[in-house]
Amino acid sequence: MEKSMKYEFETRCIHPANLELKQHPYGAVSIPIYQTAIFSHPGIGESRGHNYSRESNPTRAYLEEIISNLEGAVDTVACSSGMAAISLVLELFSSGDHLICSNDLYGGSTRLFTLQQNKGLKFSYVDTTNLKSFKQYIRPQTKAVFIETPSNPTMQISDLKKISALCQAHKLLLIVDNTFLSPYFQNPLLLGADIVIHSATKFLSGHNDIIAGSISTGDHKLAKRIREVSKTVGNSLSPLDCYLLIRGIKTLAIRQKSQQENALKISNWLNRHPRVSKVYYPGLIEHPGYEINRNQARGFGSMIAFSVENHFLAKKILENVQLITYAESLGGVESLITYPMIQTHGDVPAEIRAKLGITDNFLRLSVGIENIDDLLADLRQAFGDNDEI
Repeated sequence: MEKSMKYEFETRCIHPANLELKQHPYGAVSIPIYQTAIFSHPGIGESRGHNYSRESNPTRAYLEEIISNLEGAVDTVACSSGMAAISLVLELFSSGDHLICSNDLYGGSTRLFTLQQNKGLKFSYVDTTNLKSFKQYIRPQTKAVFIETPSNPTMQISDLKKISALCQAHKLLLIVDNTFLSPYFQNPLLLGADIVIHSATKFLSGHNDIIAGSISTGDHKLAKRIREVSKTVGNSLSPLDCYLLIRGIKTLAIRQKSQQENALKISNWLNRHPRVSKVYYPGLIEHPGYEINRNQARGFGSMIAFSVENHFLAKKILENVQLITYAESLGGVESLITYPMIQTHGDVPAEIRAKLGITDNFLRLSVGIENIDDLLADLRQAFGDNDEI
């Protein structure tokens, strides 16, 4: 792990820890796209390092090295989507095993866990920001804890160090979805997590042009198990998408800096707006998880959620944004606004959504790298007020 941290983060977005991996054929500066399903053998029982692209591919291996380098991992597996990554991790468990999950999760994860319950896995959804409540759900069959911090979409912050200590005491795996902050702002493995998952479609890619996922771990034995499942299940990321993801990661640091700068200004603008009832952004000092996030992460990211005075205004904003795009997803250079109640969290039971505050006046904003004055002007006109606030 020390070797992977040799260079500063911006450099590690561009270059692998092992600079010998940069020696591409013909002196190519960019990693070639090895668009091949198979590789020839020099002799019986011999290999040039890759045999079959479902199992491994040079372009994918280069990407996995980059992500491992950024997360401080011993190994990373690149998957065909974030959901494929979560599905692969669930293959580590058996029927009857129990997992404790954050009560505020991406709706797709909740949908997947519901399907897995039909196959014998058990899930409990708890407030992982409350350790006393959290402990009560641990039972002999509990094998892992699955959390998002910040959570999607209400930006709950869970204390990774304290949860890690609890997991270690009970011999549980700690699985963290690090999509919202990316390795630029947070490294859960360095805080005690066992597995880190990304929907690499989001901040790692940053351009809303590919679907991808990743699984990183800091444990060699666990890494071997994940590799074995990966080559068997076959949800590997294609060489072309690997190449595009490598290209996207090169600008991760400068994108995240710009996005967070914009998000801080927008969250403060929303916080002052008379028609906004609540702003969910961990960079606001009044956020209940502000201090915990500040102690375990290097920043607050660029995801904001907010509630407006009624659903009529929420609908008006969604239908009137011009520069900001009304669309699902997040993390790209383009700013996106989403209606979680019917989009990202439509499969979450209505009573749970209501308890979390994901109602018909609740919006989620993924802040891009556009000029801040243009973004604020677009929000101002979408709200229907042209006065400075």
